[in-house]
This record gives sequence, C-alpha cells and structure tokens, in this order.
Amino acid sequence: MAERNKSTQAIILSVKESPKNNRNVCLLSPDKGIFFSTLYGGPKSKLKSLIQPFNIGTIYIYEDEAKNLIKISDFDPQNFHLTFRTSIIKNLAANLAEEIVIKTKCGGEAKSAFVLLKAFLDGIDAFDESQTEPGLLRFIWRYLGLLGIQAETSSCGDCGKTFEGKVFLNPNLNNFLCYSCGAKKKLQSFCTNAAAIEYLRAINNKSPSESRKMLLDKETEKSLKYILFHLIQEATGSKLNSIEFFFSL
Repeated sequence: MAERNKSTQAIILSVKESPKNNRNVCLLSPDKGIFFSTLYGGPKSKLKSLIQPFNIGTIYIYEDEAKNLIKISDFDPQNFHLTFRTSIIKNLAANLAEEIVIKTKCGGEAKSAFVLLKAFLDGIDAFDESQTEPGLLRFIWRYLGLLGIQAETSSCGDCGKTFEGKVFLNPNLNNFLCYSCGAKKKLQSFCTNAAAIEYLRAINNKSPSESRKMLLDKETEKSLKYILFHLIQEATGSKLNSIEFFFSL
C-alpha cells in the first residue's frame, strides 16, 4: 500500500469556506503541481490561522487515492508575507500572479512555476510598494518564457535589424518589429521603444538582483505593461480578474 502521509513544499494559493466549518485549500507544490486539499476543523483551529493565501512552507497531508481524498494534517510556514495584508497593490499583484499560474496550470512545469511564484512573492514582500509593479512585469516576462512564448528580443522579426527608437509588437505573430517594419504593417497598438526591449533582455540574461536595479521611465514602463498584460491574457485565454487595477496605474 502506498504511503498516505506525505509532505511537500507548498504555496497556499487560495482558501475557501466549505460546509461544516471546513475549508477547501488550493496549493502549488514543485512535485504535485496545483492540487486541492481539505482543511478540517472549527474556526478556532490553529491551522486555520496558518493556512492563509500566499503563506509558504512545508505542508503535511494525508492522501487516500481510493477515496479521492487529500486532507491537511499540519503546516510549517516559513514565510507569511505580512505586507500583503496592509498593501493593496502588493495583495493585488500576488492575486494576479496566482491567477496566471492557476489558469495556465503551471504551463506543465510545476517545479519552475513554483520557483518563479515563490521568488516573486518573497520579492515584493521584501521591498516597498514602488517595486511591486516592475516586479510584476519581470514575473510576467519570465512566466511567458516558462510557457515558451516570449517574443524574440534580439532583432526585428521582419528585417533582422537591431532595435533603435520606437518598437512595435506584432500581435498576430507575437514578435517585435522595428519602427520601419511596424509602420509598413500599419501597426499602431502595442508600441514601445528600444529601452523596453533591452529591459526584457536584461531580465533573461542578468541575475534577479541586477535586473531589479534597472529602471525605466514611466512612459516606457507603461507601454511595456500594456504589451506584457496583452501577452499574458492571450496565454491564459481569458480576462484576468486583477489586471484592471494595474491598467489604471
């Protein structure tokens, strides 16, 4: 008989009330991917105070495959992300990242998705709110890479020239075009510039601490935000519930 008592690293993605004071918990682990478990017990249960969205730690579960039952036995949290409770922008960014992971089902790469999401949550928790939106853009670009749908940034997708000045995203082919090639195709939406493309390259090629130090002016950051939000919504195939808040910033 297979071992029923198991443990794994996990991120608590969501917690919902269920009948009889129990809770349905959605989790992400590097070896199980996204899975659901039941947390039994009344409102005074110690575990209910620990099992909260975005807490990260070691989850102990009892799994009965014959009954299709997974229940939480214990949880040893390592990071509570307390700033998410007082910062609206951090909380919404965390929710958006969680929604992306769930709707794409980790892109079939549970371990990589776990690493990316954990690093993002830990990062925005550690820094002030001004770093939240740039951190979210870096997370989305890296996640697009996990999904295998990053647009090529080395040169124009049509003529092959390096980028200077304005740059367009061709949404039909998911590639970046120089200003000349974009104008020929009469592209108008999703226009950014060479600095934004250099920023995307840095996210891929530099360490997280190095890419974090790179700054974009507000106009460039805004144009890149619209492009990345478009790409990730196309990847999920649906509108993301938390995204409208960031469009308004």
